[in-house]
Amino acid sequence: MANGSRLLPAWLLALVLVLLPGTGIPAQETRPDQMDQAALARIFSGGERMRYAVSWSGGVKIGDIDMDIRRETGRRDSFTITARVQDYGPLRLIYPVDDTFSCSVSGPLRLPYRYEVVQREGHGGRVTKRLTWYDQKLKYVRYQKNDGPFERFDLDGTVYNEFASFIITRALRFTKGEEVVVPTFADKKRHEVRVSLLGRERMQTLFGEMPTLKVQPRMHFKGLYDKDGDTVLWITDDQCRVPVEIRSRIVVGSLVATLTEYENPACPELRQRPAP
Repeated sequence: MANGSRLLPAWLLALVLVLLPGTGIPAQETRPDQMDQAALARIFSGGERMRYAVSWSGGVKIGDIDMDIRRETGRRDSFTITARVQDYGPLRLIYPVDDTFSCSVSGPLRLPYRYEVVQREGHGGRVTKRLTWYDQKLKYVRYQKNDGPFERFDLDGTVYNEFASFIITRALRFTKGEEVVVPTFADKKRHEVRVSLLGRERMQTLFGEMPTLKVQPRMHFKGLYDKDGDTVLWITDDQCRVPVEIRSRIVVGSLVATLTEYENPACPELRQRPAP
């Protein structure tokens, strides 16, 4: 039962990873010229908040994801990305999940330097803590689980993590038919995540009908569950680049995250439409 209950947080972590096997070529990096600077400024304005409802096949709601990006006090070029994952309904009765993820990023590429995970799960409220420090200049990562010793992992380039890569994907300059590499540290090693644009679509969103970018990570990721199929993200085709929907096929059925609330003073043009 515990494995099934971990479906929601595991899927969140895996949403945007296109973890491909090593190719033996030199390490690739995300470059500043691959970023849309106007979008990056809006995303990291310091006041963005998003809420997603996560549903399983047939529209059954299984949880909520709350995510926000705040500027760190006293550090002009540093931000903290926070996400909270809670399960919902019958799933919560079976195995409660209340996980918090906090990722601190800095610099022009918004690379992570600290990542903390606190997982509170089960009826006994068992707590598991994970802490990761990133040295982007010396290219190594230090990882600790609970009170255990730190493990060190040497890298051949800079890295994002699951949440930082999800956020930075929004600011990429996409060209149809081309891939952008977002190097990501996951499963204790560096992966060169490749993100591509499938096309542009108009779709109904929280803000009404909007033009969107349809982005597809081809996922080869083995985390806390087995995934089978594609993940597709729809991101508003504007300078705010808001992910309005994320769909992912898994071994049993599919999962959909739908944006239900949004706030960002830097994006006043995005106003929530009243439900029909």
